[in-house]
Amino acid sequence: MTVNVLILCTHNSARSVLAEGMLNHLARKAGRDVRAYSAGSAPSGRLNPFALEALANAGVDVSACRSKSWDEFVGEDKPAMRIVITVCDSAAQEACPYWPGSPVKVHWGYPDPSNAPGGDEGKRVAFELTRQALAYRLVQLLALPIETMADSELQAALAAISES
Repeated sequence: MTVNVLILCTHNSARSVLAEGMLNHLARKAGRDVRAYSAGSAPSGRLNPFALEALANAGVDVSACRSKSWDEFVGEDKPAMRIVITVCDSAAQEACPYWPGSPVKVHWGYPDPSNAPGGDEGKRVAFELTRQALAYRLVQLLALPIETMADSELQAALAAISES
């Protein structure tokens, strides 16, 4: 059975998109039945080109990436999420809707690479470093037996990963 993971950021244009792309890519490479989705509470409707560039440079297929609202994942007829991860502080502070499946929630905060100094080159570096940092945590997530862990065990493991 597929394990669904929803990654949230306010605008769904950078960090959450990086995480979605990396988790799907890493899960495929590891042969894991894990499906990542990303969304935002106030989606921008566009993806940051530096996020797409960082993913493409890492060998991630970005053809299906798009900015979307978390409303697409609300309701009983939507995929049941096992895990919901917030990757920006503002999204972590928002009141989230009801997610089907009563998922385990964790916050893995990252600074917004869109605000990096140094012009385009500074942004490229910031996006690549954010992609790598997310990948580090996502590899740890994929090492867990998430299909069989109790919610309390999963919550503790995800919190431990957030401190890595």
